[in-house]
Amino acid sequence: MNPDRTPHPSDPRRRLKPVSNPVKPVSNLATARRSSIRVRAAVATALVAVLILATQRPAAAVEQELGPLPASAIPGYITAAVNSPDRPAADKDKDASRDPAQMMAFFGIKPGMKVADIWAAGGYTTELLARIVGPTGTVYSQNAPFPAKFKDAETAWHDRLKEPGLGNVVEVTKGFDQPDFLGVPPATLDAALINLNYHDLIARGFDTARFNQAVFRALKPGGIFGTVDNSAQPGSGARDAATLHRIDEQLEIAQIEKAGFRLVAASSLYRNPHDPRTQPFWKLDHHQDRFMLKFVKPR
Repeated sequence: MNPDRTPHPSDPRRRLKPVSNPVKPVSNLATARRSSIRVRAAVATALVAVLILATQRPAAAVEQELGPLPASAIPGYITAAVNSPDRPAADKDKDASRDPAQMMAFFGIKPGMKVADIWAAGGYTTELLARIVGPTGTVYSQNAPFPAKFKDAETAWHDRLKEPGLGNVVEVTKGFDQPDFLGVPPATLDAALINLNYHDLIARGFDTARFNQAVFRALKPGGIFGTVDNSAQPGSGARDAATLHRIDEQLEIAQIEKAGFRLVAASSLYRNPHDPRTQPFWKLDHHQDRFMLKFVKPR
């Protein structure tokens, strides 16, 4: 074969083209390194953005509030406690606006539980809890030291705890600035309730982060933290806590969840769509809009 002859189209040599741009290993390696650095930088930026969004997202919310239970669905031990002839008449007068049977059923209070009534005041909720948990349960009725102008309320609380049928109540007088204000070892309680007083913690300048952490420690894994409070206008935060005695629901949720709790249920029991949330709650004859929330300490 003549090497100078043009190869036939079928000749393999015809299909092989000379390489006009030889590979430059060093230059290509540098380019690959620069590309890798850019990709890693982009990934890091994306991760930072995700973290920022996670910290800025609103407090968790349940998909739908639960309505009141049918009377037939309320456990008999709760109904019996509410209807006890030994309850004071003054307490029963409050039942119409507070609907305690529904509240106790929502929070799942049962015989044999160890529960805390936080900021018990005169003991309305304490007595109901004591009659529900019965002789095999325990109620820790907690109040901070009473200021002088509330000494009558303190006397009423002490007198109530001496009543027959309340021998399962432990009186706890400790300020909210104490880490063990509930007076129990860690992981003791099945449930802890604060009824219409969480906003007062803010109004009086208490550290709600420390408060929520203390409640978290006192509860067993799976324990319930229940709150009922007066609704402020959405987005108002703590603005009305000391004046109208109301609080923004989302603020309360965010503060409690920050301690590690998980919101598992909310109730429409105390909702009043006709409440403009611009007046002190007592001006609505105790029919103000209220929210009721159930949190759980994860197992």
